[in-house]
Amino acid sequence: MITITPIDISQSNIKRTAELAKALGHPARIAILKLLSERDSCVCGDITDQLPLAQSTVSQHLKALKSAGLIQGNVEGVRTCYCLDPKGINELTELLAGFSQNLVTNYQNNCC
Repeated sequence: MITITPIDISQSNIKRTAELAKALGHPARIAILKLLSERDSCVCGDITDQLPLAQSTVSQHLKALKSAGLIQGNVEGVRTCYCLDPKGINELTELLAGFSQNLVTNYQNNCC
């Protein structure tokens, strides 16, 4: 008989992984992160020029990414200059790598 240990979904790493996954849950946000990874910094208007979305929509995606800690924005006059937040990107990498490894290990050991 297989014993299944209950998982506490209130664990901070589970909640944070879900929060980051939610922030990555839209193709525009992935595109924004990709764009920012290819530049030192970027102004919101530059991002809008690269995506087939209205400026207000891009701003909402930037807000979600910033709230998740994946990007940071610095106000420069009337513009906000965005770049990746190294701390958030490192956290994302560590959490997803650990989560992915756990899935692979468990899948390989528990496959029917």
